[in-house]
Amino acid sequence: MPDINDIPERDFSDTADAPAAHASPQAVERAAQVRLMIFDVDGVLTDGGLYYGAEGEIFKRFNVLDGHGIKLLQQSGVETALITARQSDIVVQRAAGLGIKHVHQGAHDKRAVYEQLASGLGISAAECGFVGDDVIDLPILIRVGFAASVANGHVEARRRAHYVTRRSGGRGAVRELCDLILHAQGNYEAALAPYLA
Repeated sequence: MPDINDIPERDFSDTADAPAAHASPQAVERAAQVRLMIFDVDGVLTDGGLYYGAEGEIFKRFNVLDGHGIKLLQQSGVETALITARQSDIVVQRAAGLGIKHVHQGAHDKRAVYEQLASGLGISAAECGFVGDDVIDLPILIRVGFAASVANGHVEARRRAHYVTRRSGGRGAVRELCDLILHAQGNYEAALAPYLA
């Protein structure tokens, strides 16, 4: 039986799992400037489905690959935040588990929340990234330096994005974006280094 260490390394640079290989030069350049990455929740960190229990409780499904991507982004020095129109204790728990300090729920005026957040952190629009999936996200998408949407996002969100993921919301789209930003900023190999030591 072959030893696992004898498996030859493969070049994945041209596969669907290498976002930087599929992003436009403009998108990569914009991603390289990101100091604050903001995420919508429903349809981005989740698949957009809402699961209701018999007592009316709501459940959401999150992706662990996405979560680890956010942590790698934070470790590289990028600030992270959530801005969502819904209100949910589940989101508070998920954000706490990921170390996301800036959580804004019930944000029906996403533009105002975004502007206050960026101003409070002293980060310019050019240094902000945002990923959203629907028309409620447009006020931020059209103002940030790096706008992204997900493969299954509404056409109006995708139309205004600098980068549209190949993966769907809640199914690795956020990890794809995190990897792209890490690549664009030259931090991808450093993020992997501890796991390869």
